[in-house]
Parts: sequence; C-alpha cells; structure tokens
Amino acid sequence: MIFDSYEAYKLAGFKPKACILGSGPAGTTIARKLGAAGIPVVVLEAGSREFSDESQDFYRGATVGDYYFDLDITRLRFMGGSSNHWAGWCRVLDKQDFEPKAWAPDTGWPISRADIEPYLGEVHDILELPDFRPDVAVSDDIRWVQLIKSPAVRFGEKFADELDKSKNIAVVLNTYATELAGDGKRVTGAKLWSNGQDAGTFRADYFVTCTGGLENSRLLLWSNQRSNGGVVPNAAALGRYWMEHPTFEGGNAILANYSEFEVDTSNEAFFSPTLAAMERLQILNFGIRVIESPYPNVKRLIADLACTAPNMAEWMSSQLDQRLHCAAQLYVAWEQAPLASNRIELSKADVDRAGVPRIELHWKKSPLERRTLLEGLRLFGTTMAQKNLGRVRIDDWIGNGGDYPTNEETAGHHHMGGTRMGTDVLTSVVDANCKVHGMDNLYVGGSSVFCTSGQCNPTTTITALACRLGEHLGKVIAV
Repeated sequence: MIFDSYEAYKLAGFKPKACILGSGPAGTTIARKLGAAGIPVVVLEAGSREFSDESQDFYRGATVGDYYFDLDITRLRFMGGSSNHWAGWCRVLDKQDFEPKAWAPDTGWPISRADIEPYLGEVHDILELPDFRPDVAVSDDIRWVQLIKSPAVRFGEKFADELDKSKNIAVVLNTYATELAGDGKRVTGAKLWSNGQDAGTFRADYFVTCTGGLENSRLLLWSNQRSNGGVVPNAAALGRYWMEHPTFEGGNAILANYSEFEVDTSNEAFFSPTLAAMERLQILNFGIRVIESPYPNVKRLIADLACTAPNMAEWMSSQLDQRLHCAAQLYVAWEQAPLASNRIELSKADVDRAGVPRIELHWKKSPLERRTLLEGLRLFGTTMAQKNLGRVRIDDWIGNGGDYPTNEETAGHHHMGGTRMGTDVLTSVVDANCKVHGMDNLYVGGSSVFCTSGQCNPTTTITALACRLGEHLGKVIAV
C-alpha cells in the first residue's frame, strides 16, 4: 500500500510491527524482506513520488574543509532515494576491505565478506546483475577486476507496484521523521512532519533508520540532543568516520594492445591492487578505470611526451607501426581512511522548514589518500611497463604534489560512515547486526554503517547488508 500523506495512512488502520525511515535501496530492501516474512512494516518517506525543489531544500547544508558537492545536489529526497540518480556501477567490497590494516587505524569490520555472500543471489536479482567473474592477476601487484553496469535500478519505480499491492507493507510519502524519542534503552516514538505541518508522534515496536549516509547521522545527532542521549546512549563515534571515494583523472596511458584487457560494454577496463602490494606500500585500496581514446590521441600524446619523457616516447614510437593502437585516459577512485575528524555536525545557525538543524559536513582528504593516489598510479605504470603492455604518464599535479583540481569528478557521491559498525562503543555506533549499541529496538541500514569504504561503488554492498539485516530483524520480531 502506498499513501500520499500520513492522514490517509492513519485512516487505513494499518498496524505495523516495524517502522523504516527512508525508501532508498536499504529501506525498500529491508521492507520487502520483512513483508515477505509476514511482518507488517511501514516505510516513512520524507519525499513524494517525484523530485521537487521544495523537498530537496531540506537537504541544503554546508561543507567545511575540502571542496565538495552542494549537499542538496549529492543526494535525492523522493521515493527510491538516491537510487534515482545512481549510475548503476556494481561490485561488492573485496574480502580485504573487511580486514584490519595495521598501517591504517580504525580499519576492519566486525563481520567478514563471507557474512554477506549468502545474500548475493538476492542482490543480483534486485539489481538485475549477471554473475561476477573472478579477478584476474595481471602481475603480483595489479589485478583486473570487474565492475558491472546494472540497468541502474530505480527502487521507487521497480518496486512501486509490488509495494502498492502488498498487504504487509505500507509506504507513507511526504512524511518526515524529524526526530526519534528514546529512554536510553528503547526508541519510544518518532515525531513526524507531513505535508508541511506537525503530524504528531508515531510509535512502533522497532525502528530502522535508512535515510542515507548523511541523514542517518543528522537524524540521530538531533534525536540524541533532544532526548539527552536517550537514542544513542554511546555516542562518541556518532557522525564520525565519514568517508567518500575521491575520484580524479590520474593521467594517460599508451597501450600496446587494448584487446589484452577484458573490457565492459562501454569499452572500459578496471584494475585494483593486490593486498600484498597494499601492505608493501602501506596504501589503501584503489580502482583505475582505463578508457580508450581515439587513435589520433596516440600521436598527439607521443608528441607531448617527446621532450619530457624521451624513453617513453621512444618505446611508443617503436610500437606504433606494429600493434600500438590507442591511447587511454586513466581515472582513479580510491579508498578514504576512516578518520574521526571527518564528521557530520549539526549547524548552529541554520535549520530546515521543520526546525531541524541542517548538516555541517567536515571533510578533508588525508596524506594517506594522497599517497594511495600517487603510489597506485606508479604501481599500475610499473606493471604495464614490466609486462610490456604499455606506458603510463601521471598528471603533473599528482607527481608534483599540487592541489586537487576543482573542475573534475571530485568524488563518487558515495556517502559512507557516520554510524559505523563495530564492537567498541568508542569507535562505532552499531553492532554486527546493525543494532545501535545499548538500544533494544533501533537499527541502522545503508552505507552509514560502513567501517571502511574500499574502492568500489557501495550500492551492491548496501543491498547485501540490507538483505542480511532484513532477515535478522525478521527473526528478532518473530520471537
């Protein structure tokens, strides 16, 4: 059932056991799991069925630190959430992404990749994916990896009919949970704002916040402030360890034979480091996307390099009449270290129309991220040269330690951390089952629970974690 207002929902007399806040990939997936288990669940979606400027205005905020996107641009506030501008890139976090790294503090998850693998079949159905193929070693340091471009599933569109026909799921649009109330052990209710006005307090046995990698922290920070710590009793890490995937063009390559690499339907190939290489160089995970350039770019690149890199130009010229067919652009997206200083705070000066403080995002890239970018490109270039597959030129600003450009991709629009998973209440907010430490009935879904970011797009892992949480919560509620 889908209702356009909280008033219409109340008239239906639906009685849920669980309340999910947000209808994006995590919220919709958890709701479908609970509904399939026969458990009545309500999904409160702050936006409507379609995009609107009025709704997006609630997402305005400020960023302190490095250049970043406007916060009301980098996510969406209507049914289906930010899946509505998802590009569709899919890959699950690597096994090594879940493991602690001695050179990077506060890394490691309380679960392993094996804990989400049983749900990947469901994820493939949800995201309409073929099976992934195993990574292929290019060298001891670099491996070819597969990213799959799904049809970019819009959760609000794909599952609308199913949700509308469901007897166990009620989706309530235009209904914003402005804060949760709690007594330090349980959430006792949610204060609602619907269609531009106060809609009273809503109660359910269980609550799951799935409002996104920024809004989960905002909601819980505000709720905790209003309830004097009654919603997140162990709040040392709340809002902290926020992460993104810095993403920039890293340079160019001349490849002896582009067909050496398996490419996707867009004629792109993807590469990442081995764990041994990461350990040796003490860097984080990264992904290099190789995009073929038109043939004329080969000659132009040779000319550009002839003065500054004569040895490389000589190799390229010798190959040109034989099997050298293309130049390529190298784009790099890489893992950001989890730092407590990268955090979400509540604005002290600005509130939205419902009176909730807006977000102030504190975000800076650290020296470890800069080293990962430079050493990652060097590693890739060394492998290409050693295997006689090509030669790599790293952009000057990277090699010279220049400023990050502000006219490139910047980041992936991947919001991770803030309510991270763990066993230590000083460095995490939720446990291995995504339940808030110290609370009996409050769970968190989505990428805000990520402990580390890995190098790949998060949606596939978000959906797997949501399947896992939905199954766990179904068992808890059924007891």
